[in-house]
Formats: sequence, C-alpha cells, structure tokens
Amino acid sequence: MQGSGKSNMRTRMAEMRLVCEREIPIQQHRIDSLHTLYSNRFDFAKSEAQRTIQLQEKLGKLKGELREAEDALVKALAVKTRKEAKRMAIEESISVMKARVEELKGIVEDQRGRKNEYAAIISQQSEALTACKDKCNQNKEHREQIEEAISWYNKVLGFRIECGHGVKFIFSSINPKNPNEEYSFIIRHENEKYTLLNCDPHLSDTKELVYELNKTNGLFKFVRTMREKFQEAVARGITLHGSSLDQDSSIVSLSAPVASVSSDHRYESPLKEKGLQFSESNSKSRKVGKGHIVHSPGSASSLRRSSRLKGKN
Repeated sequence: MQGSGKSNMRTRMAEMRLVCEREIPIQQHRIDSLHTLYSNRFDFAKSEAQRTIQLQEKLGKLKGELREAEDALVKALAVKTRKEAKRMAIEESISVMKARVEELKGIVEDQRGRKNEYAAIISQQSEALTACKDKCNQNKEHREQIEEAISWYNKVLGFRIECGHGVKFIFSSINPKNPNEEYSFIIRHENEKYTLLNCDPHLSDTKELVYELNKTNGLFKFVRTMREKFQEAVARGITLHGSSLDQDSSIVSLSAPVASVSSDHRYESPLKEKGLQFSESNSKSRKVGKGHIVHSPGSASSLRRSSRLKGKN
C-alpha cells in the first residue's frame, strides 16, 4: 500500500514535472513576449515623454512668443489708435484749412474788388488833383494879376482899406495940390445890404450910388465912382470936412446878391491882404458863352492901368 502510494505520488510528480516542463517554455515565451511588449511600450512611453517634454518646451517658447506678440499687438493697437486720432485731427485741420482757404478766397476777391475800386477812386482823385493844380496855377496867375493891380492902386492911386465897424476906403493922390490929402468913405455890408456909414467929404447922389450897388453888387464900380466923385469935388473946390451920414438915410432895402461880409474886426491891413476879401467873387473871371472870359469892371480897368504904368516905367 505504501509502495503503491509512493508510486502514484511519483507518477503524479512525473506528470506534473512533464506538465511543468511543457508549461515552462510556454510561460517563458509569454514572459518574453510580455517583456518585449513592455519594453516596447516603455520605449514608446519614454519617447512620448521626451516628445512631451520637447512639446512643453516648444509650448513655453510659443507662450513667450505669444505674450510678446500680445504685447506687440497692444503696442500696435496703441500706435494705431494714436495714428487714427492724429489722422482725424489732421482731417479736421484740413477741413478747417479748406474753410479758411475759401474764406480767404472770398476776402481776396473782395480785396481785389476794393483794389479796383480804390484804383478807380485814386485815378479820379489824381485827375481831380491835376485839375485842382491847374486851377491853382490859374488862380495863382490871376492872383498875381490882382496883386499887380493892387500894387498899382497902392502906389499910383494911394488906395488902401481899413476894417472896423465898416470897411473904410481911403484915397490919396486926388488933390494935385496936396497928394497926401486923404478922402474916404465907410461902407458896411450886413444882412444882404450895403450901407454907407460915412463919407469925408460929403458927396451928393450917394443914395443913388448905394441903391445901384445893392442892385448890381458892383462894388468895384461903386469904389471907382466914389473916387471920381472925390476928384469932381476937388475940381469944384470942395474942401475936406468930416460929414457923417445918417445911416438910415443911406440904407437901401434892396438885398445884395452875394453873401454877407463881416466888417466887425477893428484892425488895419493893406488891400493886398484884406481889401479883396469882401469882393472876391467879383474879382474872379466869369465865363460867358463858349470859351469867352469877361473880367469884372474893376479888375479889367486896373489891369489896363497897370499895363500903362509899366509902359511908362
């Protein structure tokens, strides 16, 4: 029993050993396969890990580049914003400048129009100035003629004027026996009327002469007539004596055709300065018809006498 038991044990052991011997190569193959598989997987995992590490490094670099790109983008956006604001400001400035240019164009056109207008005005004023200069030259020549006549009156006729309450006309060189003897009359022009205030010596027909003076305003003719009256009085032997005339008896109510001449200044001046102020309108030439000039009676006769005086000299 024990021997058979041992024999069975041995048989089992042998069978188990055979089974184990058959299983060992199989398990060894399986182990080798698993080892190879795990080795391959480990190598793959290792390569994947290395690749992951490389990718992480690349990712870190990319993140850095991304941050730099973001910073650059922010800076670019800021620059773009500034440029946009600058562009808008420039556009607004351009619009303002265009409006200003249009305004200046309008101003230039207006100034050009004014320039042409002023040029026309200047041209007109130049022509007027030229005409005025010509007129002044004519007036100067006429004044020289008048001064020549006045000089002749003063030197030859002994004629002078004193201004006071009225205009006093004084004559000398009338009496051949006493050339320095003075004959005078005072006349006043007020309220469009001539009034004879005084006549020394007294003359007849003065009322008619004053009436004619107020009617015609021929003051020069009146003065010449009064001188002639003085000469006639001397020829008749009338001596000098003061004979004041009543103002009311010498006033003729007919208005004179020229403006009033003030005679309230009490001072004496030669005829050259004051003698013609009250009759300046009569001393000037008056044009009649086409191109004909008629001088006042006083100026014409004075010029003729002056020319005769020159001839004698």
